[in-house]
Amino acid sequence: MQSLKEEHIPYRVAEWLPSDHAHLERWLDGMIQKTDASSRALHPVIADFQELIESDPEVFMLFNQMFEQVPKRAPYHKDPTGKPQVRDYRHMVKLLNTIMVQAPEYDQTGLVGCPINTIFDWPMGTAAGMAAFLNPRVNAQLKKVLNAWAQFLRSSDSTYVLNDDPRKGWFGADALRAMPNFEREFACDPREPHWGFRSWDDYFTRRLREGARPVADPGNDRVLVNACESAPYRIARDVQYRDRFWIKSQPYSIAHMLAHDTLAPLFSGATVYQAYLSPLCYHRWHSPVSGTVKKAYLLEGTYFAEAASHGFDPAGPNDSQAYITELATRAVMFIEADNPDIGLMCFLAVGMAEVSTCEMTVYVGQHVNKGDPIGVFHYGGSTHCLIFRPGVRLEFDHHGQKPGLHAQPIAVNARIARLVK
Repeated sequence: MQSLKEEHIPYRVAEWLPSDHAHLERWLDGMIQKTDASSRALHPVIADFQELIESDPEVFMLFNQMFEQVPKRAPYHKDPTGKPQVRDYRHMVKLLNTIMVQAPEYDQTGLVGCPINTIFDWPMGTAAGMAAFLNPRVNAQLKKVLNAWAQFLRSSDSTYVLNDDPRKGWFGADALRAMPNFEREFACDPREPHWGFRSWDDYFTRRLREGARPVADPGNDRVLVNACESAPYRIARDVQYRDRFWIKSQPYSIAHMLAHDTLAPLFSGATVYQAYLSPLCYHRWHSPVSGTVKKAYLLEGTYFAEAASHGFDPAGPNDSQAYITELATRAVMFIEADNPDIGLMCFLAVGMAEVSTCEMTVYVGQHVNKGDPIGVFHYGGSTHCLIFRPGVRLEFDHHGQKPGLHAQPIAVNARIARLVK
């Protein structure tokens, strides 16, 4: 059942978590010290999460087993006493409670863009953890946790990280070195407090200045543009309608990606292009084609599921990006391209870990031009797919990046593919 032709682009994915796992552990040590010294009462949604764990026998078993199943040998999250950094589910709950009033800081050596994922990092890679994070009751409660955190990230209290601290501030020397054209590219005012941003979410969903990302070949409907500021992850051709997406190669399974939508059978044998966003990227989506929105909706799903076939994954769901296209919370948008040689295509915005809040800003029946804004990731969604029906022949443009090199994001609205005869 595996896809007949598949092109893998072996780049390191996403970098929401640092490639140096030791840095992640140092960050978690600091978080644990802060939490262990705190007497903060549990946030209501965190208290509800603990109640779910302790009241549901299956969930209780899994959340105990996942910590017991973390390997006993170094370097699996051990402190000098030989104990795990995150000791048990009650310790986990306290750490989550700290996150509820904390926004991400910039970090040059390895941005911890997913603090909740960091807490779950090793237990979620156990057999019990994989089962727990597929549990619908767990995911329903995690959605409430993430929504509560999102409220904080949308509040003015979250602006404390939008400062000019040289190392940790988002307008400090290190951050601006990593984003050297920030002031010219994005709508902001350095003379204003927090450069005019009202919250962390306002910063994360920042808008481009006029002309900052010109649309490639705007009059040529045979040229497709990049829907997100993203780096290529995988191209798969002749994708099966149903496939074993949980195996190590993580083939795509159209029926499951599109949740058995009535339009899904039209994409049996499809071409799928998948790309990922880094935390420094611009996080709004733009239409890859000119056309009419035929369907647009959100699918509820998992938040911290990862492929069992990968075993322990130091980067959490990052290395399970193809797998989670079938399971994770995601936005589905079908667009009927004006060019009949493209016809109906699908844009899929996929949430990863706590980055799972997607907002569509277009409506069914709306006509969009190539490059028009169509949605946004609110501290959410770090991978996406473009899905094309069989018979649509495309030549993809990776902008000179070769397999084996570290992928760099391709600008939104830059050419990503062209139709070929």
